[in-house]
This record gives sequence, structure tokens and C-alpha cells, in this order.
Amino acid sequence: MPRFLHTADWQIGRQYGRFAPEDAAVLAEARFAAVERIAAVAARERVDAVLVAGDVFDAQTVSDRTIRRLFNALQGYEGPWILIPGNHDAALAESVWTRAQRLGAVPPGAHLLLEPGVRAFPELGFAVLAAPLTRRQTHDDLTAWFDAAETAEGLARIGLAHGSVQGILAEEIDSPNPIAAGRARRARLDYLALGDWHGFKQVDERTVYSGTPEPERFRDNGAGQVVRVDVPGPGRTPVVEPLEIGQYRWIAWDQTLSVGSDLDLLVERLDGLPPETVLDLTLGGALDLAGGRRLDQALSVVQGRCRSLQVHRAGLRLEPTDEDMAALRADGYVGEVIAQLRLQQDAGDAAADTAREALAILAGLLGDQAEGS
Repeated sequence: MPRFLHTADWQIGRQYGRFAPEDAAVLAEARFAAVERIAAVAARERVDAVLVAGDVFDAQTVSDRTIRRLFNALQGYEGPWILIPGNHDAALAESVWTRAQRLGAVPPGAHLLLEPGVRAFPELGFAVLAAPLTRRQTHDDLTAWFDAAETAEGLARIGLAHGSVQGILAEEIDSPNPIAAGRARRARLDYLALGDWHGFKQVDERTVYSGTPEPERFRDNGAGQVVRVDVPGPGRTPVVEPLEIGQYRWIAWDQTLSVGSDLDLLVERLDGLPPETVLDLTLGGALDLAGGRRLDQALSVVQGRCRSLQVHRAGLRLEPTDEDMAALRADGYVGEVIAQLRLQQDAGDAAADTAREALAILAGLLGDQAEGS
């Protein structure tokens, strides 16, 4: 009964330009660590092979050092590692794969299937039907030949491909490379291991997207997993179980602050975040000066505790109350400006928003000045 780990979309060498340099470097490093954890799980689970369904590398132009580091990360499991190229690292005439071979970086246990074909592992009880991408995009179904492919009797038939199952992911998948729905059934596959969709998705009982092992987007789609697959025998239904392996949790929140309890709830949620959180927070609504200071304090704490925090607060207004303004004790010319802005923000015309923003900025400056004195 062959047992596999199925994984894909490692995207080694991925850059995180939207993040601060410190966070970007750590998130890129996490992708190597994910491969090391996969190797450890493969050894622990005593699998017969690890199936890697494309996009091992994020780009053809990754450095030689990155290539060597990736293959070094496989050392925790001797293999076989069975890898195919995807759309990001297609098997071009000159590619990241040919460079890896010239460097001598590919260990004996790593099998690079760079051309379509059947690779049999009779001693392990299975044969792999591989459909690697040899260019970044194709409008042909590269798995079509699976239907007529012959394998030795008694071997489990395992398909390995990278692309979009038609009618399932056509609008959401990264690339247009089509795979016909029902391919596993028509090709008499015992399991079809797919890559390109970055979350776990079981298309049918024999067709599965493993997703990326380390999340890199703010989607709740089952990323951060590998799939353990047990094939009871040729023609029998495989047993599929996703295993959590990701390090960081990517979370997107959209929070409107209208009353004091909204801020209480947000602060409570922020306090409960684990250190492995990558948070994208969009704020709207309005706060008084005290609420604004409390929010800033809570965000400062989270920024120091979690892996990454990105805050979008263009929709959040600071609206000082009468008590806030009285406490600022602004007099003379400043007091006259504040009074004028307060009148304008209540006028309801086109200049009201500008006056409200100016008042919030001025109140914030005066508040900071008062705290520092």
C-alpha cells in the first residue's frame, strides 16, 4: 500500500515587496523552513515518496545560493522526492532546473521529471505519470495523454500535474493551463496530485490540490498544509488527509469603530493574536481622542509581538468631543482656528470633510504636546 506526501507551490525565492524589509526577509526564509518540515514529516510518516506538483521555485532567476539551499532543505528525507516544474519554474531549454543540474545541487533522491512521461518505481509499487510544464502557459491539456498511457500491472497509477481543473478553478487559479475535469477517472488514476491552487482543495475522491505549505496570501483557503495519501491498491479509493505544516497565520480584518464597545472588542482580539500572525487590518468609523490614543497603544503592542502588522486607516476619522477640545485648553489664535473648524465640519457641505480632518490633526498635535509637557 503506497503512502505519499503530496505538496506543491513552494515558491522558493518569493519576494514580499509589500512588507517592511525585516518582515519580508523572515517570510521568505519561512519557505525554506517549510520544506525542512516537509522532509521531517515524510521521514516520520515513513512515506514511499514526496510528490511535488510544480512551482518549486518562484522564478527562473533565483540565485545559485537559493537553488543550493532548496535542495539542501530536502536532506531530512532521503527520498524519493518526485518534482515537476510549474508555470513559475517551467522546464524551458534553459531554466532553473538545468542550472540546478549544472551546479550539481540535485541530490540522488530527487527525481526531476522535466519531460512528459511515465516513471515507474516498481520496488515501491507505483508509477508516476508526469505532466510538467515546459513553458509558462499553455492552452492544451498536458494531462490528455494520461488516458492512453500504459503502466505495469499491479502498480498504482499516480498523476502529477500543475494547472487548472476546468470548471472548478477557472476564474481563481494563477495560470490558464487547463486540466480536464474527470481526468483521474478517464486515465484510471489512483491519485492525481495537483499544484497551482495555493489552498487545499479536494476536487474529487482521487484529485487533490495540496496548496502551498506556507501561506503567503490573505485567504482562508486551507493553505499551510501538505497531504498524506494512502493508496490501498490499484483501483481502490485513496485515503486523503491534509496535515498542518505552515508556520505563519495570515489574517485580514476589516473593522468599523462606531461606539466604545467596538474598540473594546478590537483590542481584545488584538491581545489574543499569537506571535506567528501576519495581520492586515483595515479600519473605518470614528474615534474620539482618548479612543485614538488607546488604539495607537494597542497597535504598538501588537506590532512588537506579531510577525507583521499592516494597518489601513484612511477610513478612520478622529473626531474630538467637546470634552476633548476643552481639555486641550487651546486659546488665542489656535482656539479661534479650532472653533472655526468645528463650525465647518458641522456644516455638511463639501468642505466639511476637509475641516474634520484638519481638526483631527490639530487636536492630535495639541494632545501630543500636552502629554509631553
